[in-house]
Amino acid sequence: MNMGDVCRAGKAPMFPEFLLPETTVREAGAGPEISLGNQQGEALILTLGITRIIEQESLDLSIWGSADGSDWGVRPLMSFPQKFYCGTYQMSVDLAQHPDVKYLRAKWQVNRWGKGDSKPLFGIYLFVQAMEREMAAAGD
Repeated sequence: MNMGDVCRAGKAPMFPEFLLPETTVREAGAGPEISLGNQQGEALILTLGITRIIEQESLDLSIWGSADGSDWGVRPLMSFPQKFYCGTYQMSVDLAQHPDVKYLRAKWQVNRWGKGDSKPLFGIYLFVQAMEREMAAAGD
């Protein structure tokens, strides 16, 4: 039984979890869906890591929600500001404003300009965790 089967069977995933494991990105795409399980309707912290980049390129990454794992709507739940450099970036999303969302997925667009190969090259990952756990850990 894979993680999707466990989540659909009513068992909750244990956040923190990778929404997108470290991946090499050369074109626009979308990551796998994950079920929110018992984190549905909670505030989440998303950590975007950019581990590899070449000059003169940009990354636009957004987080999409779905009630059924099929219809992802027309607008993302949130978007990271456009990125040009390696680093670790955090944002939060409050799913209390989207109580019907049961699944999350990352989508990205990439762009490259200037000299050299016209194909972008990024190494990225996206990590998700419940905000309450992060706040509790900070208080210890």
